[in-house]
Amino acid sequence: MSDVERPDAFGGEVLDVMVPASLKELRVDRVIALLTGLSRAEAHGVIATGAVTLDDQPVLKPSTSLMEGQHLVAVLPPRASDAVQPDDSVEVNVVVDDEDFVVVNKAAGHVVHPGAGQRTGTLIAGLLARYPQMAELSAEGLCEPVRPGVVHRLDKGTSGLLVVAKTPDGFVSLKAQLAERLMERTYLGLAQGHVLEERGVVDAPIGRSTRTPTLMAVRSGGRPARTGYQALARLNDVPATTLLRLRLETGRTHQIRVHLASIGHPIVNDLRYGHRRDTRLAEDRFFLHSTTLAFAHPRSGARVSTHAPLPEDLTALIPSDIEGVEY
Repeated sequence: MSDVERPDAFGGEVLDVMVPASLKELRVDRVIALLTGLSRAEAHGVIATGAVTLDDQPVLKPSTSLMEGQHLVAVLPPRASDAVQPDDSVEVNVVVDDEDFVVVNKAAGHVVHPGAGQRTGTLIAGLLARYPQMAELSAEGLCEPVRPGVVHRLDKGTSGLLVVAKTPDGFVSLKAQLAERLMERTYLGLAQGHVLEERGVVDAPIGRSTRTPTLMAVRSGGRPARTGYQALARLNDVPATTLLRLRLETGRTHQIRVHLASIGHPIVNDLRYGHRRDTRLAEDRFFLHSTTLAFAHPRSGARVSTHAPLPEDLTALIPSDIEGVEY
């Protein structure tokens, strides 16, 4: 999610931030509007329902001024306008088409579902045009209108495998597997610098950045997050890089990107967390690809395993003669 932390149990999104210095002394209604894309009038409505708290105390007045370090939480109800409109012009690369789910190979630059930065032309709009039954998941209250069938996400700049539910049974099963860490999600990433360890785990909580609320960061009080990694090859280009196989044990927003940046090895061309431009890639494309996705079939329990090789724009950055590395 772009400016919000997670879905609320009642279907809305939750804005959950520690107020940074840049927002201190601003009115709470203005800050909610800035961080969510709501109008000031809509922000007033959220406050009026008692859905906004500061340091766990309800906010009663839209004019309340914020202080640096306060904990601001706002539950944002779904809006009717959030419903995704089908769009058959959106290209969808289907890897597995099942009665209960579809696995797709998402292209870099493709947004999964509508958000503050893009409302149309999303992957979900393309899937709804092909599988209109997905809309029933929102109608039944299983998903928000803006995310019908979405089990997990890939960032805009990330390519690779993604599973989307088509039926209630599929959605419930896949979400449970994700929550219980039974879904296998493996990525290939190119990190800046030489990662010295052959294998390792970054085990560090992730939450909203207190300096820049639109970014995530490793911080105390964040949600638990674990990323395993294996060094596949160390490349001596200028600058030096390391090809990593990465395994998600949890699924926090921007998890791999934040964790690698926290150990001093941000993903190549990740301008939000690494700040070093690599002109070999498109500006909004970083070197991260979801290459393996495996889970139990929602009905039969049989193992479903899928693989997507690296796309051409990423393989161009890696020597073709690396021994023993499959990508």
